[in-house]
Amino acid sequence: MAAASSASGSGSVLPKVLSAVFYGAASILIVFVNKILLTNMQFPSFLWVGIGQMAATVFLLFVGSELRIVSFPRLDRTIPRKIFPLPLFYVLNLVSGLGGTQKINLPMFTVLRRFSIFLTMLLEWALLGVAPPFAVKFSVFLMIFGSFVAAIYDLAFDSYGYILIMINNFCTAANGVYVKKKLESKDLGKWGLMYYNALFMLGPLLIFAAVTDDTEKLQEFVEEGRLTTSVALCFLLSCICGFILNYALVTCSTHNSALTTTCVGPIKNLFVTYMGMISSGDYIFSWANFIGVNISVGGSVLYTYVTFRTKSVSAPRTITVRAKPTEKRLLLEP
Repeated sequence: MAAASSASGSGSVLPKVLSAVFYGAASILIVFVNKILLTNMQFPSFLWVGIGQMAATVFLLFVGSELRIVSFPRLDRTIPRKIFPLPLFYVLNLVSGLGGTQKINLPMFTVLRRFSIFLTMLLEWALLGVAPPFAVKFSVFLMIFGSFVAAIYDLAFDSYGYILIMINNFCTAANGVYVKKKLESKDLGKWGLMYYNALFMLGPLLIFAAVTDDTEKLQEFVEEGRLTTSVALCFLLSCICGFILNYALVTCSTHNSALTTTCVGPIKNLFVTYMGMISSGDYIFSWANFIGVNISVGGSVLYTYVTFRTKSVSAPRTITVRAKPTEKRLLLEP
């Protein structure tokens, strides 16, 4: 009996590990693909990149639903009410995130994105009454302090890019709170949230592209013959990566706790931060900026460790007690 339980437990470890690695790899891949497309290849419109990613998500999930690989409720009059205001936050999150990726070098992008953790902490305290322990507050303080130092001495400072990143941080925090509420209601399910968010985002994104000069820039880009095969393939890869990232997030959340999914982000950002210094081509080195980046990275590592320790200590443990040869009781030990 014990041997069977042990085998079952060990067998369930592999999906957990693979899904976490898959999510981390997908997160890293889309950051670098978008950076190469928007900066190195000078693709003119991050709005059309977002439209392509959402269109790919809608198409692939629709095909998956028709093939009965995934399932979600069919569109009816109640769907917009059930999903509001998530599409709004998703649109702003996507547009500001892609715009920030285009304007800001990768090390500063990942450092400034840590403000989303601080904003999430504030929203959880204000809306949910969750007060984090001192160790979590201190690690977040290190991340924010390091971000300030790095920003002050950022020789490639771009005010427009910084504004986009801060909008992105707020939308990420608000989006996380509302996704949690929508998933708890179980009206749409994870696939339904992915599908209808992407579907309802297409309209606002197309309006954004129409009222701005992004569509004209894209037309000029194509007419000048700059839409080469490599650029087209990179754009297609970015569209597919947008779906893969959402799928990886759902898969990781399915097989693992929210804690594991949360911890993957800071660990992934370590790789993006230091690889971005040598690969993106738009990072300007200075010692003060480099020290600020590393303070923020240290706070990120501490935050991951503290979050893991806090959840591990507070989580109840299941103990099997043999009362009689034919009876077992499950006790929860705090």
